[in-house]
Amino acid sequence: MTMKIDAGKTSLDGRVAIVTGAGMGMGEATARLMAARGARVVLADVNAQAVEAVAASIRDAGGDAVATVANVADEVAVAAMVAFTVGHYGRLDCAVNNAAISPDNAMIADADMDVFDRVISVNLRGVMLCMKYQIAQLLKQGGTGSIVNIGSVSSVRPQPYNAAYTAAKHGVIGLTKVGSLEYAGRGIRVNAVLPGSIRTPMLERALGDADLREEDFAPSLSLFGRFGEPGEVAEASAWLCSDAASFVTGHSLAVDAGYLTR
Repeated sequence: MTMKIDAGKTSLDGRVAIVTGAGMGMGEATARLMAARGARVVLADVNAQAVEAVAASIRDAGGDAVATVANVADEVAVAAMVAFTVGHYGRLDCAVNNAAISPDNAMIADADMDVFDRVISVNLRGVMLCMKYQIAQLLKQGGTGSIVNIGSVSSVRPQPYNAAYTAAKHGVIGLTKVGSLEYAGRGIRVNAVLPGSIRTPMLERALGDADLREEDFAPSLSLFGRFGEPGEVAEASAWLCSDAASFVTGHSLAVDAGYLTR
């Protein structure tokens, strides 16, 4: 018996989505893809100019998108972000918690604890705060919905000199699993996406600082010998938000060109 795949299940038509860190990179690509698939998207970022420009570009392309400024490490700001979404679109259906800052770069004995606290605050506390207020809104609406947390291959495979970043990204998987356990009975799915080496401004800055070229570095991080594109991560997040992933929760989906198989 051949199972017929319903391509319509990947549609996000009419759904309201929040994408954090949407001013550039993977967040921008995710917001653009979700809007192209019919979602009404709230783009959130600390960079007002960047996120407004992306939202305007989506609208110019025929999508439905608005921007808001939000620091995900600030509980008041996260609560306001969700309230803004509901005030503008009337509800919330899904969210991609993508906002993050660059990794630390020191051995544990040399760690700057201000840097450690900052990375944990944005990359882990920020995900927790977003989940807290997004789930509360989904429950207020009667349940159902999908949340995607953006982790990293560092969520599974630790890297030296990145104690704070590794701890935060490991924590993202923990939060994702707990969220899936607590709210599956209310129809809320919580999953994670673990990007590998993706061509983002953050990665390009790191390569420049280390005087490295993609062709020299990528083969050690990717079985394809290249970096991934933000849109390839966006595809995973959009799929997890769609009905095509209706039987998926508590899962961490690596988008890493096989890096974690080594």
